[in-house]
Amino acid sequence: MPHLIYILKMLTGHLYIGTTDDLHRRLKYHAKGFGHRTTRLGGYKRLIYTEPFPDRISALRRERQLKGWTRAKKMALIANNPDNLKKLSKRHKK
Repeated sequence: MPHLIYILKMLTGHLYIGTTDDLHRRLKYHAKGFGHRTTRLGGYKRLIYTEPFPDRISALRRERQLKGWTRAKKMALIANNPDNLKKLSKRHKK
């Protein structure tokens, strides 16, 4: 079953990364104050990024990867800026 990762911009300015197989249902869940502590306490402002995957395992791997990134690198991904992503990558820094 297809899954996706999503990034929410919180009212506090923080970013929340999650996975789901039903984005509409998941956003309603967050809007009602359920789910992860971050979304329960902070409330989200808007959905700012999604990325599809063929299965749950692939989506969870990507979620783990993104959670390890800096905010700047996440923002470059959201802005669809591959040049900046490359510059921010530790492997590509000189």
